[in-house]
Parts: sequence; structure tokens; C-alpha cells
Amino acid sequence: MASRRTRATGNQAIGQELCAAALALSRSASRLRFDAPVTHVYNPLGYARNAHEEYLTRYGASRKRVVFLGMNPGPFGMTQTGVPFGAVAPVRDWLQIEVKVRRPRNEHPKRPVLGLDCTRNEVSGERLWGGIRAHWKTPERFFAGHFIVNYCPLVFLEESGRNRTPDKLPACEQAPLFMACDRHLQRVIAALAPEWVIAIGAFAEARARAALDGRGAKIGRILHPSPANPRAQRDWAGSARRELEALGVCSRGGNA
Repeated sequence: MASRRTRATGNQAIGQELCAAALALSRSASRLRFDAPVTHVYNPLGYARNAHEEYLTRYGASRKRVVFLGMNPGPFGMTQTGVPFGAVAPVRDWLQIEVKVRRPRNEHPKRPVLGLDCTRNEVSGERLWGGIRAHWKTPERFFAGHFIVNYCPLVFLEESGRNRTPDKLPACEQAPLFMACDRHLQRVIAALAPEWVIAIGAFAEARARAALDGRGAKIGRILHPSPANPRAQRDWAGSARRELEALGVCSRGGNA
């Protein structure tokens, strides 16, 4: 009984640390300024804070073997739901997170934040969470040893409504942003103590290696599920699975 209480207390502390780290990142990122062609910047850790903290405390509050690292929120994923790669359907129907999301203060007219009422599909999120659901079946089985976090919390929109990814920002804007994101990632990894950090795409791998060098976790990479990635168009889940097997994160046909 005592060991259960100790474990529960420890898990609660992990959840609290994840929330504190996210809040610190949100505050640091909100102070940054970005020039054209970026015209609007969304911070889901702010306006969708309640939904994000629901995700952190419900699914992140325990040590993990594998942490998957994404780049930044997509306009129809975490931007709408507060959950990394958070396409509406898997967040609502599989993760069962139905927390109301507020609107950003300076909203782009072509990219409204509608929360779970958003009808646009985040293809990357559908592929990622769909592959996870197909393999692990339930959130409890997946999150028993895994977690997903984004490196950068911000969404960058151009006047046309086009999404601009952090790797396309000028170096003078990247430097303070990456400093804040590195600190956050380091806190997350210290709290979750994973054996593996698996980057989803090349950008996330580069940032993981820069931020986490010498901090113990092994770093690998899988294919990004973006529709802009030709290799992801056919059987992304199967490709990712084979990459995890090649890294030694999971055994052939077994669990990661």
C-alpha cells in the first residue's frame, strides 16, 4: 500500500513538473516577436492551456521508456485541440479530451481556432494517432511507456494563411526561440527519464541532439507523417514501425 502511495505521489509530481515546464515555455515564447512574412503567431500553450494540461496530467504523469518529439503544432491539429499532433477525431474519440479551447487574441481570418468544432483534417495527426491506435489499441497501453511532445509550441502564419515552420525562420528569430524550447525539452526529459527520444522528422532530430547531448537518452528518428512528405503517402505506420525495429526500440513484431 505504501509503495502505491509513493508511486502515485511521484507520478503526480511528474505531471506537475510537465505543467510547470509548459507554462514556463508558454511565457517565454509569448514574449518573442517575429517579422514578415509571419503576420500571426498562435501559442496553444496559452489559449488552449486547459486542454494541454489535461493531456499532460492524464497521460504524461509517469516515467516513460520512449518520448516521441514533433516539430510544432499544425494549423488543424494542436492549434485546435492543445494536444501534439492533435487531429480532432483522435483527441475527442480516442484520447477523450473534450476541454473547451479559447480563441487566440490575434486570430488570422483564414485560420480560425474552432477547437473540437474544427472540420479540417490534420493529416499528420490522423496518421500518427491512427498508427498508434492500430498497434496499442488503448491509450492506457500506449501511454504506459510512451509520450508525445512538440519541440516548439508556436504556430507561424503568413498573410495568405500559409503555415511557416520553425526551420524556415531567420537565424536571429530562431536563436531565442530555440533557447526556450531547449530548456523546456530538457525539463521534460529530466521528468520522464526515457531510454529513447524518437524524433518525428529531421528537424526534431537535430534539435533533440542539440538540446539533449550528454543527458542520457538515446536519440533516433522516424519518418514524419506529413502529407508533404512523399515517403509518408504509403503505409506510414508500417514504415515507422520498421524504423523503430531497425533502431532497436522495439523487437520485430513486438511492442515498442
